[in-house]
Amino acid sequence: MATKTVEVYQIKVMLQDTEPPIWRRLLVPANMTLQRLHRVLQTVMEWEDCHLHEFRIGEELFGPPDPDGWDMGGPPVRSDRTAKLSQVMGWEGAKATYTYDFGDCWEHEIVVEKILPVEPGLKYPACVAGELHGPPEDCGGVGGYYDLLEAIADPEHEDHEQLFDWLGERFDPKEFSVEAANRKLGGRTRGGG
Repeated sequence: MATKTVEVYQIKVMLQDTEPPIWRRLLVPANMTLQRLHRVLQTVMEWEDCHLHEFRIGEELFGPPDPDGWDMGGPPVRSDRTAKLSQVMGWEGAKATYTYDFGDCWEHEIVVEKILPVEPGLKYPACVAGELHGPPEDCGGVGGYYDLLEAIADPEHEDHEQLFDWLGERFDPKEFSVEAANRKLGGRTRGGG
């Protein structure tokens, strides 16, 4: 039997070391698992879920369980399939670090800004604000992303054509649409996005 959501967390997600900051503000059910939050973050950052991820909350790590049971000598990783936000971040001001793609190392700070009642007529999760397009997959982390932006902005740059071809479509780093994010999430009805 499914449990009914009675609370919604307003969270802010900021991609670290970006200037100006790349961020999203989301409304998510308190009973959402970290695995589902990972999928939401992939959607609003316009990524493809091609790499590993983990959440660090305090000293605990959460991520996909290793099907072979290897621990590789590191700290134990709890399953993100069963850890619910309300259990691990159940208070205003709670923080986590979400890392996606251990090669490019996209680190995000997640903060629970508010705990709100469910608003009838709205679908969750929902995006309510954000700034800037998420970096393309496999561009080399924050440093590689800024190198890419420099190259595509300068038609005389030696990698200009190659990077435009690699991006495969018009890429506008300033573009982010709350409405488009919500269409992808399937959330936010009643007059907004």
